[in-house]
Amino acid sequence: MVNFALIGAAGYIAPRHLQAIKDTGNNLVAALDKFDSVGIIDSYFPKADFFTEFERFDRHIDKLKRIGQKIEYVSICSPNYLHDSHIRFALRHHADAICEKPLVLNPWNVDALEEIEKETGNRVFTILQLRLHPNIIQLKKEIDALPAGKVVDVDLNYITSRGKWYHHSWKGDELKSGGIATNIGIHFFDMLLWVFGGVKDLQMKSYDLDSASGYLELQKARVNWRLSINENHLPEEAKAKGKRTFRSLTMNGKEIEFSDGFTELHTNSYKEILAGRGFGLADARPSIELAHQIRPKK
Repeated sequence: MVNFALIGAAGYIAPRHLQAIKDTGNNLVAALDKFDSVGIIDSYFPKADFFTEFERFDRHIDKLKRIGQKIEYVSICSPNYLHDSHIRFALRHHADAICEKPLVLNPWNVDALEEIEKETGNRVFTILQLRLHPNIIQLKKEIDALPAGKVVDVDLNYITSRGKWYHHSWKGDELKSGGIATNIGIHFFDMLLWVFGGVKDLQMKSYDLDSASGYLELQKARVNWRLSINENHLPEEAKAKGKRTFRSLTMNGKEIEFSDGFTELHTNSYKEILAGRGFGLADARPSIELAHQIRPKK
């Protein structure tokens, strides 16, 4: 059994990490969040220590190390702009970091973390769960088997409606979230790059606070993509069914279904990490670079 700490326990994504820690037979020793609405912990690790102040959490992690209860992994579910700092915290406590996407906001943050990995000997892992989705794995096999020079046409549309709260939270602040391409699109960009290869050309069609669209020429695909959090962009058939999310990926006009099968992907990601096969800084870098390139420079 391995000891975990978790940063960002009140966040939306935290329950998936709590479930993954439990499913892999490990133990959450301590958790941190500035907000104390974290009753969800009782469903998984009711004996875990909880802190609302970083300084006390830091001191507790240090104490555990000194009494022989060292934290092996720190799971990071905090707001995007804090990931870099919290990863550094984990490494400097000689724990491996498991960080939600986006791993960091800028390519140069990856450079710095690589240096700290070398200094500490600990690793940074990220959650790129679409790479573990059976249908995406099968798609990659099909693309890898294509004749040299063969290029396919891909359309990606992802609309996930958000209410007025979004723009009043850190997610609506581009300096903190990285904007829509980073906060909403990063895992799709990672999937596209992983399946179809590196970027040859990028052309933006639109970019604003609640949507973005463009054209990507990849090594094996011509991709038209669109991201949106605006419910008015939902197709009529989705609205008629009362749905607030629409996800579509087509290749040469054929739909690639990957709406289902997400339930176990965080647990599977943890299993891969614990087995030494997790996705690290080098895996995360291409999509971080692409999202940074998409983001308007101010």
